[in-house]
Amino acid sequence: PSLLFLMMTLGPALMLLAAWDGLNRRTDTLPNAVSRALITYGRVPLFFYLLQWPVAHGMGYLLSLIAGKDTWIFFRAPGPGPSLPLDAGFNLGVTYAAWIAGVLLLYPVCKWYASIKSRRSDWWLSYL
Repeated sequence: PSLLFLMMTLGPALMLLAAWDGLNRRTDTLPNAVSRALITYGRVPLFFYLLQWPVAHGMGYLLSLIAGKDTWIFFRAPGPGPSLPLDAGFNLGVTYAAWIAGVLLLYPVCKWYASIKSRRSDWWLSYL
């Protein structure tokens, strides 16, 4: 399952990144909105990485609530324990839609933080 997860998350993302890079190399114009958004995320990578975990967890919890699925799995300790319910999780389409929604939800926060990093020169901002 973990290899399939990597192939269905990192694989398409890397292919899209390569295609986008090739498209931008062929056009010598100013970056469009998508390019500017990707640059914004690239300016605050650790900040985005740290925020995406609680956002993804919260979205999974909310989607499970809406779908009427068990939510106790979000609050259990990692490791051995009771097995997951058969209806736990969602199909790949819902997962991709939630992922895109999470990325879009974090964009204003990342843009705000990138503007703070550009205005200030505190030593710790370079790490986050």
